[in-house]
Amino acid sequence: MRLFELLLLLSNISLFSLTFLLKKRRRIPVFVASGIATLLLVIHWTVEGYRIQLFFPYCITIIFLAISGYSYFKKNGQKKIPRFMLGSAYTAIAIMLVVTAGLMYAFPVFKLPEPTGEFKVGTQIFHFVDTNREEIFDESRDGKRELMVQVWYPAQASTGKYAPFIPDTQILRYMAANYGLPGFTFQHLRYVSSHTYSGAEVSSAQTSYPLILANPGNGSSRFLHTSQAEYLASHGYMVAVIDHTYNTFATEFPDGRITTSTTNDLFSPDHDYQTSRENRDKLGQVLSGDVAFALDQFELIQSGKIPSHLKGRIDLGHVGVFGHSIGGATAYDASYDPRIAVGIDLDGGLYRLRDREGLRKPFLFINSESYFEKLKMVMDNRVYTDAELNRMGSTREWEDQVTEDKKLELERMRETVDEGGQVLYIENTEHLNFADVQFISPIFKMLGITGKIAPERANSVINAYMLDFFDRYLKNQGGILMKGPDSRFPEVKFVTSLL
Repeated sequence: MRLFELLLLLSNISLFSLTFLLKKRRRIPVFVASGIATLLLVIHWTVEGYRIQLFFPYCITIIFLAISGYSYFKKNGQKKIPRFMLGSAYTAIAIMLVVTAGLMYAFPVFKLPEPTGEFKVGTQIFHFVDTNREEIFDESRDGKRELMVQVWYPAQASTGKYAPFIPDTQILRYMAANYGLPGFTFQHLRYVSSHTYSGAEVSSAQTSYPLILANPGNGSSRFLHTSQAEYLASHGYMVAVIDHTYNTFATEFPDGRITTSTTNDLFSPDHDYQTSRENRDKLGQVLSGDVAFALDQFELIQSGKIPSHLKGRIDLGHVGVFGHSIGGATAYDASYDPRIAVGIDLDGGLYRLRDREGLRKPFLFINSESYFEKLKMVMDNRVYTDAELNRMGSTREWEDQVTEDKKLELERMRETVDEGGQVLYIENTEHLNFADVQFISPIFKMLGITGKIAPERANSVINAYMLDFFDRYLKNQGGILMKGPDSRFPEVKFVTSLL
């Protein structure tokens, strides 16, 4: 909660209290308090910016100023207001203040975790067009595959303002719609700051930096992995987060076009399991192709064929990949590319498992506790009861096929452990604890959308293990956390038996 919006709310509560408690001689105190509230309103609008969650305090402040000013300067005595009308007004104001306090709690202007590395962080956004691939998820299907990719990188010490967390208010409208909320709900997020400087020069502390390609989940966005990207960049990595077009809630291109997700229908419950699997593999092939294409473009940036101040500063001999949800599955699938040395899957079930043999390189799986429980059911050969299937709205046939896929997925996990990888899960986490959506509202935790773990703690644990794994295989250092349980992170559990 920001300072002046908090002071504005408190000033409204004070106004209400003065008006309610002072039966006589309240004209001057209420007029003075109204003036103070109005001053705070002006400062709040000027310094912090308005937001819809404070609509009621804005109205209350202006109405109180008008009424108290009229009362103060009017020479004749005030007409007595009927008790019923007065009581109704007091009740309405009390309700509005309570609702405002609830909205401010539910939709805070939060702060992203501050990066802990030695480097400042810069960012640059790229627009890539793959002339060799047709866009299959656009309804018109008459264009080539386009991507927006944002890079966070170690930067020289910079001055000035940080870039906003999500810079475009139009994107925020689509984000709200993605969660079934009115378009104005998340407009206040434009006031959330990143810890990144736009267009800053690359740090000269090293000649080059390893590249990590990152992939958001289905219906997510590159912006929702800002804290992870900043964290890794501050520790000496270039992190390129790919907005997978038509699989994000919204992607804006340089010419102003905005695309939204068209891939949700691929996972409609109306499909049978075989169709759903085929659709997932079809989408996965496109997403994995995006990673390979983005890596092609960074090779061109490195050589100077695509203009950028990143030229010559990317260590293409040490490339990693990670992702969340289907983006995690993308990271696994993309790791078959010989240019990628290592990868991490954040709570994502795999796809295209039947298309190839196991991945023969180190790979880390970090799962939520809820997803690990599903995997454990398969490991323990436990089946859902009829009552459980009814509650889930699923069928025995569907779950049997899921089980067969999960058995193959567990086999793939076991193979990566043999190659130097690990499988972990984090206690008290849910699926959305692996992206910055967990910071948006504490209501998500109350509803069980995110886990019981504090968002800041979940973020720090995930970042620590990602950094340790990438350091081990891309920088030949670290790897301490991969050796086994650590007292600093008691919520992290190593999975030692997979089959």
